[in-house]
Amino acid sequence: MILFARNIEHAPQLATLIATLRRTVPGVLLMVDQEGGRVARLRPPHWRAHPPAAAFGNLYARDKRAGLRAAWVGGALVGLDCAAAGFDIAAAPVLDRTISGAHQVIGDRAFGDDSVAVARLGRAFAAGLLAGGIQPVMKHAPGHGRAMVDSHHALPQVDANDLDADLLPFALNTDLPWAMTAHIVYPAWDPSLPATLSPGVIGPIIRGRIGFNGVLVTDDINMQALAGAPAELAVRALAAGCDLACYCSGELAPTAALLAAVPPLSEAAIARLAAARSLAVRRRVALDATALAGERDRLLA
Repeated sequence: MILFARNIEHAPQLATLIATLRRTVPGVLLMVDQEGGRVARLRPPHWRAHPPAAAFGNLYARDKRAGLRAAWVGGALVGLDCAAAGFDIAAAPVLDRTISGAHQVIGDRAFGDDSVAVARLGRAFAAGLLAGGIQPVMKHAPGHGRAMVDSHHALPQVDANDLDADLLPFALNTDLPWAMTAHIVYPAWDPSLPATLSPGVIGPIIRGRIGFNGVLVTDDINMQALAGAPAELAVRALAAGCDLACYCSGELAPTAALLAAVPPLSEAAIARLAAARSLAVRRRVALDATALAGERDRLLA
């Protein structure tokens, strides 16, 4: 289950909601979009403010060591907040590149334009999340940075033929436990279907060239980039090779129809989910949030 700002009022209310969800659906995994910057569902005054990824990228451009440390600390602080609130998974980090002239839906959510820098900073942020006890989700594979329109509102098409630089941050982080697909058409790989629905992108590119073998979840199939009934889209995404279809409207009737239409989790998906949970348990360490917040602020000052 994924929760949004509409589900979150303050810490006691959220704690009650999450306890109810866990009683109602034993074993449920709870996800939240908590990148920092513009994309944050846990916000002040009840939770910390977190900087966008670009802040770490800007520091890295001046001082690589400081930038990497700040990204780790930033991820750890997000992880601590999410874990304390009761979540298991944070939909971060963004491994898309910042591309000049592209739509700003990614913008400062990205660590920068250099593939290796994005990969290193993303890895550091993800390691911080894991240290805080949270499973990270790298997004949006195989790369959203070149999109000229916002996939929340329309279907982007990326016409570039050489996308190696966009793939590299994901390829250098294939050991991360989760990845999220992009609702984008890449004619170099599939002339008509967006990556989320394309066996020709998910198999040969995400699982193949990138080499990712963790949990693959779709971006929200309720976004306007995709046309069709949610249940149909979910079935198609799973058939294309995604492990999970993410549907975030909060509307009960289409959600019920979707749940009735999709098959049970595959054995491969169950194994990947178990591995992701185990990784977060193994990598969690005791952290001093107050000291880390001070260090982060000093590094970014």
